[in-house]
Amino acid sequence: MILFHQPSSLSGQNKMATRLIVLSCIFLAFFQSSNAAYNVVSFGAKADGKTDSTLPFLRAWGSACNSVGSATIYVPRGTFLLKPIVFSGPCKSKIVFQIAGTLVAPSDYWSIGNSGNWILFNKVSWVSVNGGIIDAKGASYWACRRAGRSCPTGSSSISFMWSSNIVVNGLKSINSQLIHIAIVHCNDVVLRNVKITAPSTSLNTDGIHVQSSTGITISSSMIKTGDDCISIGQGSKNLWIDHIACGPGHGISIGSLGDNAYEDGVQNVTITSSVFTRTQNGVRIKSWARPSNGYARNIVFRNIIMRGVYNPIIIDQKYCPDNKGCPNQNSGVKISQVTYKNIRGTSASQVAMNFICSSSNPCNGIKLQNIRLTYNRRAATSFCANAAGFSNGVVIPRSCF
Repeated sequence: MILFHQPSSLSGQNKMATRLIVLSCIFLAFFQSSNAAYNVVSFGAKADGKTDSTLPFLRAWGSACNSVGSATIYVPRGTFLLKPIVFSGPCKSKIVFQIAGTLVAPSDYWSIGNSGNWILFNKVSWVSVNGGIIDAKGASYWACRRAGRSCPTGSSSISFMWSSNIVVNGLKSINSQLIHIAIVHCNDVVLRNVKITAPSTSLNTDGIHVQSSTGITISSSMIKTGDDCISIGQGSKNLWIDHIACGPGHGISIGSLGDNAYEDGVQNVTITSSVFTRTQNGVRIKSWARPSNGYARNIVFRNIIMRGVYNPIIIDQKYCPDNKGCPNQNSGVKISQVTYKNIRGTSASQVAMNFICSSSNPCNGIKLQNIRLTYNRRAATSFCANAAGFSNGVVIPRSCF
């Protein structure tokens, strides 16, 4: 117990202020004693961008993971070279990964190209990743693929698998070989103030991919890439996505769904207060044209601005790239209860709302409310196939239901 004496001459406010100062000092002393800090440089990491710092990072992680109290791994300013690395759990306490510098992949794309994941957090809980830049140097890998040469399968830049209670704040990811941030088999993940950048010509560089995960929040982020800004795969439930600046890229997509005959569905997804600029799609739901027990339901797209988007609103259940594995088949994915509300802006094609649904599993429960989309300063059009729903308020272009 800590006792302190107050002179009787102090006023009530001064006494309170003194107590607060003392209590703050006690709390700070307790926090410092219970929060161990591990600087990767102390474990042998070099900030020269050339020396392999993979083992020093793993040593720092091992110490933090085994810490009885909360721990911070600190990456100072400078450039740190990392080969494929796995931060494994479970750990004893909370861990903060505080990054002030830049993590770079080797210049030879083969070094991480067959690993599947460059930086992987596996089976961890209560981990925060704050700040920093990760650069996978993907340009040479994309060039290999465009040239049709023999290339590795490619890697996601940073992935979280079988993990829970994760926060990623202020991270910048550039030039990923494939997906920038992957969330797979996770619960309760928050991504905020994330910046993702790759050229519009880069291949399959999804910004954020979520699959088989529940309770995911993505907010206040800027995504410029060569594929989907955000892709939402099978088994994703209870997602909240807001204040996203998307473009260039392929928009925000639920799918592709129905790749397998037996897969979990997607439900309870809200995408709101976002802007799409010159993207291929705006808000999209897509499924393979093949049998499946999958579904997408209780989806809300609202308060969205489209700026020169080629397909502002689209459901595509005839997805069959290169007509391989699915010609002349119907999607088994059941799409229902999809709301489009307060969506306005410009379409780069005449068909601003395009609902191409399955003949064997028609879309139902589609709701349109307060839509204003134009094409070349004129009214755009809508198209429906096997889709049913209703509209209220002003809907431009007119609903085709």
